[in-house]
Amino acid sequence: MTQRASELSGEQRAGAPGRGLTAAEVAERISRGEVNDVPVRSSRSLTEIVRANVFTRFNLIIGVLWVIMLAVAPIQDSLFGFVIIANTGIGIVQEWRAKKTLDSLAVVGESKPVVRRDGKAAAIHTSEIVLGDLIELGPGDKVVVDGTVAEADGLEVDESLLTGEADPVLKKTGDTVMSGSFVVAGGGAFTATKVGREAYAAQLAEEASRFTLVRSELRSGISTILKYITWMMVPTATALVISQLVVKEHNFKDSIARTVGGIVPMIPEGLVLLTSVAFAIGVVRLGRKQCLVQELPAIEGLARVDVVCLDKTGTLTEGGMDVTELRPLGDAEEPYLRRVLAAFGASEPRPNASLQAIIDAYPAPEDGAWTTTGTLPFSSARKYSGAAFTEDGGASSAWLLGAPDVLLSEADPALAEIGQLNEQGLRVLLLARARGELDAPDAAQGAEPAALVVLEQRLRPDAGRTLAYFGEQRVATKVISGDNAVSVGAVAAKLGMEGAEHPVDARRLPEDTDEMATAMEQNAVFGRVTPQQKREMVAALQSRGHTVAMTGDGVNDVLALKDADIGVSMGSGSEATRAVAQIVLLNNSFATLPSVVAEGRRVIGNITRVATLFLTKTVYSVLLAVLVVCFQVEYPFLPRHLTLLSTLTIGVPAFFLALAPNKERAHPHFVRRVMRYAIPSGVICAAATFVMYLIARHHYSGTGALDAETSAATLTLFLVSMWVLAIIARPYTWWRICLVAAMGLAFLIVLAVPWLQDFFALKLVGTQMPWTAVGIAVVASVALEYVWRLVGRRFGA
Repeated sequence: MTQRASELSGEQRAGAPGRGLTAAEVAERISRGEVNDVPVRSSRSLTEIVRANVFTRFNLIIGVLWVIMLAVAPIQDSLFGFVIIANTGIGIVQEWRAKKTLDSLAVVGESKPVVRRDGKAAAIHTSEIVLGDLIELGPGDKVVVDGTVAEADGLEVDESLLTGEADPVLKKTGDTVMSGSFVVAGGGAFTATKVGREAYAAQLAEEASRFTLVRSELRSGISTILKYITWMMVPTATALVISQLVVKEHNFKDSIARTVGGIVPMIPEGLVLLTSVAFAIGVVRLGRKQCLVQELPAIEGLARVDVVCLDKTGTLTEGGMDVTELRPLGDAEEPYLRRVLAAFGASEPRPNASLQAIIDAYPAPEDGAWTTTGTLPFSSARKYSGAAFTEDGGASSAWLLGAPDVLLSEADPALAEIGQLNEQGLRVLLLARARGELDAPDAAQGAEPAALVVLEQRLRPDAGRTLAYFGEQRVATKVISGDNAVSVGAVAAKLGMEGAEHPVDARRLPEDTDEMATAMEQNAVFGRVTPQQKREMVAALQSRGHTVAMTGDGVNDVLALKDADIGVSMGSGSEATRAVAQIVLLNNSFATLPSVVAEGRRVIGNITRVATLFLTKTVYSVLLAVLVVCFQVEYPFLPRHLTLLSTLTIGVPAFFLALAPNKERAHPHFVRRVMRYAIPSGVICAAATFVMYLIARHHYSGTGALDAETSAATLTLFLVSMWVLAIIARPYTWWRICLVAAMGLAFLIVLAVPWLQDFFALKLVGTQMPWTAVGIAVVASVALEYVWRLVGRRFGA
């Protein structure tokens, strides 16, 4: 305690050693503001949400054009501005809903450190810790503030998240512990020396739980598309302005209106909105299933995963176990062994699942005749724990409890018996009497086997269905466990996992990355995997181009979770695993993963669909502007015409299609896939429309000719755009057919109702040109079908 005391002021040293602060001392520190009150945000603030949705590049462009149109044209030519307001409002509302969902889930998923005050331990919120608090630590606990070790019992801390070094660091009294590290073995307590914004955790915790729009292929692809569109739009729009204002020398207001009509549809403003809305609604949907998405693109990432690495304990099996049998070895008597196990269980204040099963089966007697003189906490690296006792007769003994194949020599005959039990899916621990000191590096050497403790793991009832789902979706599953390989294989086989009959002992895996990757691809079940090996396995699979998801709940999974493309943690897992995972299953149900995969596929597949719609419009708008400039003719459309077309063929359908079910597996190269269809579709739409426009210009003459030409061109563009929508809406379901039909019916109503004809300046004159428009649209639709099939055959669907 002297070293710790030297680091604190006289006021901070108050409180009896080991008892923590008193209530009065806590109140005094709170009044001085010495509280760990750093706000950990799980999402953007409302102000940031509004700013991000309102102040966009395209909103600025459209806003300027809207103001111009309000000044020079009727209100119906300014409808596009109201659409932008509605779209922006939808985006704000949806992200606000997602924010509230995430905020509530983050509170549910928050772990509470155990603080000792007035000699009593209590779990409190991280924000309630004050300077000088005595905080208890156990396996899996995260160090939430900076401090100095006050008590240590085999305390091993992993500082890899801070230093990058994977090896645990043994901490003794007086050593410094940094926030962001976590306990892998042993226990103890530390005194908080830095809280609030002074602690390193202030930055780390905020990063771990923030609602981020981090880089993803979908978002970066859309950004790339928008960048190129901006470059194309500027010269095209400039040429169009010159053409309409200078060359044609028409009425100034009419020229302005038609110029704006040519510029507005070049902007795929709704594409960004729909992407955000699709992600946000995905978060809300998963939130209802108790799934906390800490980074939005994790939904997309899991949809792209083709290998899922599973930790057996806590994923395929439930946390609890039951002791089914105690088998004495040698001359040991069962009553004495029961007493040893009871004392062993009582020696560990924070038992793991295996030891808890032993405590439940062999509770410690109340006489307290056995005294614990030393303990060796369990470590994933060594695979055993230990305890030393003074027995009721005064005799001393030291015991080890752990993996039989680690504590026994390879020639020991008991291993054959253990192998038979493992093949039945049972877990076996060996109780052995140690010959030397517990903390010696070779403590297990020469240990005398005393008994086999047979444990049965509780299988998750939904694990089999989940494994079957991944099999159907062509996602490879790999079970990676620290347990005995044969035992792990038996558990996997019970769940019907393919390849479970050939489990691999990871101790015999090659160290070469390429050779390990081959072994990983050829096998499905791996046992006796060390935490470092889990990390190497993930890297090996990634080296072969696989997108890897890793699930886990223990501290031994943290490094692999951190390196995997997508880390998935159980809500009941350690604080460390939840901090590095992108997705946290708060209900601890492995069966939630298919929902996340399905949500990701829905987002990616549907955004690909609607992106094709939006970009087809951009392509034909740019081409029509170029053709108008080259042929020196009036731009055929007013803004109201393209607002109507965009609403019926893109806006409304895209909203429904973006939120529809979609189980199609995610494909890479988003930009290329979208543009392969959007460019030829846009070219066909532009060509058909402009040809119809030129024909109509030669047919109509006199007063009202331009309005008649515009109506014929609008009909052609609508019909061809509707066919693009019909192709994208496939495969057809009843609601998709109704959606397409409703859009067509809405256009017919506009053409049939007189006041709507006047409002949108659409009136078909005669019969020859309208039927010509239909004929050209039919030819264009046939061309669309041919092109889409050609692209599908050449590049794949």
